[in-house]
Amino acid sequence: MHKRAVIIFNLGGPDSLASVEPFLFNLFSDHDIFSIPVGQKVFARIISRRRAPKTKRIYEQIDGKSPINYWTEYQRRMLQKTLKKELPEIEVFTAMRYWHPIIKDVAEQIAVHNFDKIVLLPLYPHYSTATTRSSFNEWKRVYKGDPTRLIYVNDYFDNPHYISAINNRIDESILGFPEKIRSDIQLLFSAHGTPLRFVKRGDPYSDQIKKTVADVMAARNFSHEHHLCFQSKVGPLKWLKPSTAEMIEHLGAKNKKHLLVIPVSFVSDHVETLYELEIEYRRIAENLNIENYRVMKGLNDSTTFIEALKEITLKAMEEDKASIRGKG
Repeated sequence: MHKRAVIIFNLGGPDSLASVEPFLFNLFSDHDIFSIPVGQKVFARIISRRRAPKTKRIYEQIDGKSPINYWTEYQRRMLQKTLKKELPEIEVFTAMRYWHPIIKDVAEQIAVHNFDKIVLLPLYPHYSTATTRSSFNEWKRVYKGDPTRLIYVNDYFDNPHYISAINNRIDESILGFPEKIRSDIQLLFSAHGTPLRFVKRGDPYSDQIKKTVADVMAARNFSHEHHLCFQSKVGPLKWLKPSTAEMIEHLGAKNKKHLLVIPVSFVSDHVETLYELEIEYRRIAENLNIENYRVMKGLNDSTTFIEALKEITLKAMEEDKASIRGKG
């Protein structure tokens, strides 16, 4: 019987206030995001120490830890359960980029288990230098097993089940608005931003985000006015525009009173959804007298999203098998 594994990648997040600074250190040590020729570890130590107090105050407002670890483990268990119905021998593992279980430890564990095939499946539907590429590069650096056993899933931004999972959440969220104003809701798709230098180097992330939004709206027959914006900018570099804050201000100035914010590039709730969107940007909306401001719940426990991951995994294995037959 063939032994197969699936590795689901995510960023990870602090699991306590004490882990905020080491988490930030791991983040700022990432060469794929912060390319510093000399002294990156020193840079990471200094900047993580400076940012830790402010970041801790943010996490204090969302129960003192990131929920991304909980939801990733939940999705791992769900995916393993549904995959085992067709492939009883398969095992699903989590590998986090900046926190535990960290990629290096998982790669070492996988290498000794002698799996025949290993699917590398990021929980990032859209390919980006800062997420998918960074995780894959780290895996390549630390994995000591046979590289021919690896199957890479680069993206799945237009997978029909993924699109349906988003639309299911949108529909659930709309029901939370007063019935008489539901047709007036503005759908505000908020994606994590990236520096423009990534786009200029050919990073497909922003185009893939646009395609996801287009597919979501087409599937719902363009039920509402919609907008795309980008959040979470850090540092002095130019990032994708418009920012989420700017878009909220723009809609407020146009007297749009009912906003549903859709975290389109995230597959689970974490600090960017629970703090940045729910708390920080809500203040902006309230100051503009926006009457109804709601943030869509993450895909989290969505069975439709897990069905997407299952479909993507099986398809990747089948394509790999067909590729091997073709070479034979």
